[in-house]
Amino acid sequence: MNLATSPATQTAPATLTDFFLKWEKSQPEKIYLRQPVGDAFIDYTWAEVGQQARRMATYLQSLGLPHGSNIGLVSKNCAHWLIADLAIFFSGHVSVPFYATLNAGQIQQVMEHSGCQALFVGKLDDNPNRWAGMKPGVPAGVNLIGFPDYAAINDADLVPWDHIMATCDPLQAVYQPQPDDLYTIIYTSGTTGNPKGVMIDYRAVAEAVSHTSVIMKHNTPNARFFSYLPLCHVAERNVVQATSLATGGTVYFAESLETFAKNLAVAKPTHFLAVPRIWTKFQLGILAKMPQKKLDLFLKIPILSGIVKKKIREGLGLNEAVLILTGAAPMPKSLILWFRRLGIIIQEAYGMTENLGAVSMMPTNDIRDGSVGKVYPGMAVKIDPQTGEILTKSGWLMRGYYKEPTLTASVLQDGWLATGDVGTLDKDGYLTITGRVKEMYKTAKGEYIAPSQIEFGFADNMFVEQICVAGQHLPQPLALIVLSDMGRQAERIAVERSLEDTINALNPKLHNYERVRKVVIVRDPWTVDNNLMTPTMKIKRNVIEARYDAQLQPWYENDEVIIWE
Repeated sequence: MNLATSPATQTAPATLTDFFLKWEKSQPEKIYLRQPVGDAFIDYTWAEVGQQARRMATYLQSLGLPHGSNIGLVSKNCAHWLIADLAIFFSGHVSVPFYATLNAGQIQQVMEHSGCQALFVGKLDDNPNRWAGMKPGVPAGVNLIGFPDYAAINDADLVPWDHIMATCDPLQAVYQPQPDDLYTIIYTSGTTGNPKGVMIDYRAVAEAVSHTSVIMKHNTPNARFFSYLPLCHVAERNVVQATSLATGGTVYFAESLETFAKNLAVAKPTHFLAVPRIWTKFQLGILAKMPQKKLDLFLKIPILSGIVKKKIREGLGLNEAVLILTGAAPMPKSLILWFRRLGIIIQEAYGMTENLGAVSMMPTNDIRDGSVGKVYPGMAVKIDPQTGEILTKSGWLMRGYYKEPTLTASVLQDGWLATGDVGTLDKDGYLTITGRVKEMYKTAKGEYIAPSQIEFGFADNMFVEQICVAGQHLPQPLALIVLSDMGRQAERIAVERSLEDTINALNPKLHNYERVRKVVIVRDPWTVDNNLMTPTMKIKRNVIEARYDAQLQPWYENDEVIIWE
């Protein structure tokens, strides 16, 4: 049985509360949060953030809720999200953030399951009707608090943030958490079934921050962060919230999808995380301005190569980045290599909510492509010899699933967490993911298929934006794809030839039973709004397969190799 581990530290590490109080005292006038509004910013210093969080903590305590009550937070990323989260733990309560894209039925499920007695409602401005559609799912009697400056504040049932700031005194003695106190409940994005509430205590967060301080470059002067991935997800919570508190850095936000590129270029983050789909969009954006053949030519000319690389990095806003990460979903090796040619060294990180997203990361001084990096100090990993499942053990595992003891016992045994991922571990502690236990399926021929490994074969095709390999009841796999912008603009015959070339190059590398029989180009993209993608941009495989289930057999029997829905 393969095993990788490193010794844990003995001293009690600092909590997030400790970090904030340190910076509030030592650099009160330094800007902590920068909220873009058009071409300007609303800036919040450490002192101002502290004052607002303390006033809100006073208000939360005035509600008379029992100590350690669950308090919900539904908003896209913004300065008030982080201030509200601070207020929740300053007042001795538990933060329970939700995705801002939930509908009424979805928020009802998580609100009732979590038992939240108060809810912050904030930035939902991608859709003016979002709160109106969500609100009917909020249980009666919940205390509602509205962030300022956003459309939801027009609801008279929301107590205005600014009113609380004007009427509540700052809480002087903030709650000092004990290691075993519950810090947050993070609901998973629900790729399969209902979201599960992952309970994280203060000890776990402190241990994770302490053990990853060198890897996460906590000693970076004037650290800057760009917050746009959902803050209710463990990855953004780690890279932006926890690391900004540990470094005393500045957090910039994206104002909207339309201003994303401009906001990122202005922020010039030193620490940056993007999921693979974002990196793909960056790549397509670069190639739209400079086709691959032209880029290849420029990169061969020494002086011009340096100029082009710098211009691209500056255009993205990554010229000053010291840590560039990808995670939350598998990243194709070809995409990592493509950016590396531009001098953008993307470090793949691996983890899940249940282990705070901190299992392994690719070091820059010993890159081993194809793996998800080297196991962190303080994290133990072993591979189940029967199933190949990855098991993890550390001081920062979840306490369990909220109100789900049976489910908790099914994944936490003897201190080891069953991740649901299948993989291998080499003698140097490098981890490779080969699939998901639940995603593997048996074909009509009785052979097991790991779809993600087949999907990687389409990663270099610029006409493909999303892919889902399906066919549980078919003799051979069938690939459902959504075209990229480039694919939608291309001639139909060019798309078909390109996909046929991909199939012909991929299939000989696969076992006979894994070879892709058909490619179906589906009409509608898979999005968060149509429930075919999670808020962290991972496809909901089971939902997609259910949507197209009745058509799979007819498509499979179609004479064409490339089929248009």
